[in-house]
Amino acid sequence: MSFGALVRQWRDRLDPADAGFPRTTKRRAPGLRREELADLAGLSVEYVLRLEQGRATNPSAQVVAAITRALHLRRAERDQLYRAAGLLPPQDGMIDGHVPPGVQRLASRLGDVPIGIFAADWSLLWWNDMWTALHGDPAVLPPEERTIGHMLFGTGPAAGYIRPLRSTAGPDAFAATIVADLKETTARYPADLRLAALVAGFRKSSPEFEKLWTTVGTASLASDEKTIGHPDVGDITVDCDVLTVPGADLRIVTYTAAAGSPDAGKLDLLRVMAGQSFALAPREAR
Repeated sequence: MSFGALVRQWRDRLDPADAGFPRTTKRRAPGLRREELADLAGLSVEYVLRLEQGRATNPSAQVVAAITRALHLRRAERDQLYRAAGLLPPQDGMIDGHVPPGVQRLASRLGDVPIGIFAADWSLLWWNDMWTALHGDPAVLPPEERTIGHMLFGTGPAAGYIRPLRSTAGPDAFAATIVADLKETTARYPADLRLAALVAGFRKSSPEFEKLWTTVGTASLASDEKTIGHPDVGDITVDCDVLTVPGADLRIVTYTAAAGSPDAGKLDLLRVMAGQSFALAPREAR
């Protein structure tokens, strides 16, 4: 079966509610609409149409991975889609950006909480509307730059993505912990050439990264309290928790505030603002 036929088949199969979209009586067909798939995968509707019609025949690995996540594919289905695109599926010993369907369904049902799901190299794989409301929309970034490394140490479009952020552990704690975690990940994935190139690039282009790389040990990111400078509601102090998934090398990052606190009120305001924004403008890309 062709790449486009597989995408159409699996798009028709996916329940919109499982992807975070409301069920309505106005739907003329089951499954996701084409624009919804484009939204979830961070692609244009026109490009998804060209893929399904076979007019775009060489999707990149990043595009295939994004469609895999958007369609909640199982590993065997993911591998089939890669092969249909003329690509090798992710191999053992390489960082896997696969987000299991159950994890996506769970995250989709926690829409009141800002959630981002990251791979072991801190590539942002999935996020919800509240994440966009708190941090800004990652869809504006090229897929290859949707990494915490590019956001902290890069010089490209992602360099200005992270809003002003203060950690209770200190002004440099967040960057130091990301570098320490990348060192630990590099030791676990010595055969991953993409990760090696990512680290080598930062060591060459960022004096801050190089200094931290040569001074910090290996460590995994832990829970922290962070204050985020938001342009609309001001500073928001939140608990940032990093959850792991048994059997999958993923990090689920969540932001919460104590019920009834001023910061919880600011998150509620962002939730209302996000809902109004999506009600006024169609969700065209994510």
